[in-house]
Amino acid sequence: MKVALGGTFDPIHDGHRALFERAFELGDVTVGLTSDDLAPKTRHDERHVRSFEDRRDNLAAELSAFADGSDRDWQIRKLTEPTGIATEAQFDVLVVSPETETGGKRINEIRRERGHDPLEIAVVPHVYADDGDIISSTRIVNGEIDQHGNLTPEREGRGQPS
Repeated sequence: MKVALGGTFDPIHDGHRALFERAFELGDVTVGLTSDDLAPKTRHDERHVRSFEDRRDNLAAELSAFADGSDRDWQIRKLTEPTGIATEAQFDVLVVSPETETGGKRINEIRRERGHDPLEIAVVPHVYADDGDIISSTRIVNGEIDQHGNLTPEREGRGQPS
């Protein structure tokens, strides 16, 4: 099966890793990574997002680790619009988090309009931090938790680039 998923992935955390793990269980993986122009438009908060190149390099390292030991191919493609690559005919499955499931349904509407079969939508549950709240990149950037959901009250968040 051909699996799609997308995001900004800045920074990558255990919630993202749960998405990657499920994607590799299902088939060959294509990850749409938001472009520098699109990334801030997909955020619910205003925060610095690292460059596409930096995010792509980190994502490639993560995907390579997941692919090791599996017989799966993977690739990263730049997303320039929110519905991204998943509206293309070749995909079978879209891996989403609970908050992006609605976007997956919108993608299937677009696919139907284009004469493509709808995607199976695989919803991966949230991963929770030690305090019981969801692990998120924003919480990591703000210095609340680390990538694994450990509380980091002594840590300062990521500031704007100088």
